[in-house]
Amino acid sequence: MDKLVETISGYPQVRGIELKLSQGAKPGKGGVLPGRKVSAEIARIRGVREGEDCISPNSHREFHDVRSMIKFIEEIAAATGLPVGVKSAIGHLDFWQELEVTMKKTKKGPDWITVDGGEGGTGAAPLTFADHVSLPFKVGFTRVYKTFLDEKMADRVTWIGSGKLGFPDRAVVAFALGVDMVNIARDAMLSIGCIQAQKCHTDHCPSGVATQNERLQHGLDPNVQSQRFARFCQSFRNELLAVTHACGYEHPSQFTTLDVEVGAGPGTFKTLQDIYGYTPDRKWSRIPGWGDAAAAVVKKKAA
Repeated sequence: MDKLVETISGYPQVRGIELKLSQGAKPGKGGVLPGRKVSAEIARIRGVREGEDCISPNSHREFHDVRSMIKFIEEIAAATGLPVGVKSAIGHLDFWQELEVTMKKTKKGPDWITVDGGEGGTGAAPLTFADHVSLPFKVGFTRVYKTFLDEKMADRVTWIGSGKLGFPDRAVVAFALGVDMVNIARDAMLSIGCIQAQKCHTDHCPSGVATQNERLQHGLDPNVQSQRFARFCQSFRNELLAVTHACGYEHPSQFTTLDVEVGAGPGTFKTLQDIYGYTPDRKWSRIPGWGDAAAAVVKKKAA
């Protein structure tokens, strides 16, 4: 804990701390940073030995079940004064059902839950895990969200979606299903020059994005790449808001499962509500004056 507090001190840009239980890119396995990529700088930052493989563990030593995880979360929050969330790819629901019950009973737990889809795509896991382990985002998220929704706990947590959501249409679907925010990673890397050469683990990334090789790193010019990334974020935001406004809403979180139809067979379309059986429980619907128009639309459609 002392190391954590020391690490974040002096960095006001750290707004929260996330415990990663697993992620779509490497579900059920810890990541592997090959020794050839563990430079002196990386070794110093991560507290490992230079030139040796850095293998992330499959689980945390500080907790082993829901109650001990919540205890650890509360300890982090007390020591740092920051909100604490968890991130995970989704498999069995037993853990999430127990988490929801315990949070409801103790009024303690994570401030947010990031659900990562199995579509995640970094090269830090065995191929069979990356391709075949953990549920896709829409399936995993809806199962977990509905678990909390059924017990009127969905509005007690901030929901974050992840897994190829860096396109306006996919982001709209995620917001309609109940997320409050989306993470983007693959698209961010592409915007600064990643060409998906699949050489991340070799330290020979030709575009300089995933390498500690000083010669190859010259392929990245922070002054240029930072502007490209900024333009991507701005364009993504503009397009997402353009669709939102065209649908008569102020903010993407006002989309519901009634707003999106998807193909369900030849000539057959169903709304997300028909498929997943719920409409999100929105915090904004209980804020006086905010989203009144959207709430009225949702109420009318539901009727």
